[in-house]
Amino acid sequence: MKPLAGLRVLDLTKVLAGPLCTQHLGDLGAEVIKIEPTQIGDDTRRWPPFRGETGAIFLSVNRNKRSVAVDLKSEEGQGIVHKLVAQADVVVESYGTGVAERLRIDYATLAAISGFGRTGPMASALGYDVILQAFSGIMALTGEPGGNPIRSPFSPVDQTTGLHAVTGLMAALIERGRTGQGTRIEVSLFETALSFLSYNFHVYWENGVEPAKPGSGHESLVPYQAFEAADKPVLIGVANDNLWRRFCGAVGRDELAQDNRFLTSADRSANRAACVGIVQEILRTRTRDEWLELMNTIGVPCAPINSLQEALDQPQTAARGMVMHYNHPVLGPMKTIAQPILFNNEPHTAGSPPPMLGQHTREVLRELAYPDGEIDRLTASGVILDGAA
Repeated sequence: MKPLAGLRVLDLTKVLAGPLCTQHLGDLGAEVIKIEPTQIGDDTRRWPPFRGETGAIFLSVNRNKRSVAVDLKSEEGQGIVHKLVAQADVVVESYGTGVAERLRIDYATLAAISGFGRTGPMASALGYDVILQAFSGIMALTGEPGGNPIRSPFSPVDQTTGLHAVTGLMAALIERGRTGQGTRIEVSLFETALSFLSYNFHVYWENGVEPAKPGSGHESLVPYQAFEAADKPVLIGVANDNLWRRFCGAVGRDELAQDNRFLTSADRSANRAACVGIVQEILRTRTRDEWLELMNTIGVPCAPINSLQEALDQPQTAARGMVMHYNHPVLGPMKTIAQPILFNNEPHTAGSPPPMLGQHTREVLRELAYPDGEIDRLTASGVILDGAA
C-alpha cells in the first residue's frame, strides 16, 4: 500500500505547478479528483504538441487523477464542489487572488498556489514561470556573458512551487494528525523564484555589484564549466583545491597546481580568464570520451553535455526505472517520467493514465449520491460535462 492511500485530494489547479503537486500526491497513493471547466478543461490540454487532441504538457502532470468537468460559475456547479470539499482531506487551488472567494469555495485544508502571493501590492498580478524568471532576477543571470536574457526551458519556478506545496501539505497532514486541525498553506511562484537565488543574493550583498552572466560557469569555482574537447563539449567540475591538484597531475601539468595564480579556489576565481584559457587549451588535445574516462578514473566530476535522447539512453536511466510505459485507453501507448522517490526499493508504477476531460464526472457524482436522472439534467443544462458519455 502506498503511503497516502486513503487520502482524498480535491484538485482545482491548472497549468503546471498545481497539477504537478497533485500528481505527486496521486503517485503517493492519494485519491485525486481534478475539477476542470466544462468547455476546454485545464489550459494545457490545448498546448501543443498533441497526442490526439490532448497536450503533451497536460499528459506529463495529470496521471493518477479523475477528471470532473463542472461549471463553477453556476450555483449548482459550486454546490457539487462544496460537497466534494466536505469529503476532502486536502484542497489545492491555483486561482487568481479573490477568485476562489467569488466562487464561494471554502477549504478545511487549503494549499493556495498563486503568482505573487495573496498579499502585497502585486497580489492580483498574473504569474507564469517565465514572468517570474524575469521579475525575480533569474533571467539576469542566465545565458552567456554579454548575451541576451535566456529562459530556463524546463519551467523550474512552476515545478519547484509544486514541490513546495507538497512539502507544506505533508507538514500540515502531520499537524492534523497531532491536533485534528486543518491548516491553510500558501506558496507562490514569486517566493519560489526568490528562494532559488538565496546564495546569489548573498554573493551580491558581499560584492556590492550585479553579477555577470556566468554561462555554464560558476562565480566561485574555476574551472567549473563546459569546455570544448577535440570533438564535443565536456563539463568539468573542479569544486575544491584537492580536485584541482588531481586534475593538474592527470593532464601532466603539475606546475599549474603550484602556480600562485591558481593555488586556491579564491586564486583561481580571481584569475578566471587565465585559468579557463589554460584548461581549454589542454582539453582541446583529446576527445570528450577520453577526458570522461580519465576524469572518472581520478575522481574529478565531469559529464557529457547530453541531448534529451542521450539522457534517456543512459544505462542509469533504465537502471532506476525513470521512464515508465503505459497504455492510455484513448491515446494509445505512452511514456512518462516517474516520480523521483522510491519506497522500500519498490519499482515505479505509472498508475492510472491522465484522464480525458470530464471522464469521471458521472462516476464521482454517483459517489455523491446524485441519481442518474439528475446527472442527465445537469449535463443537458451545461452545469457538468459527462466525458464518459
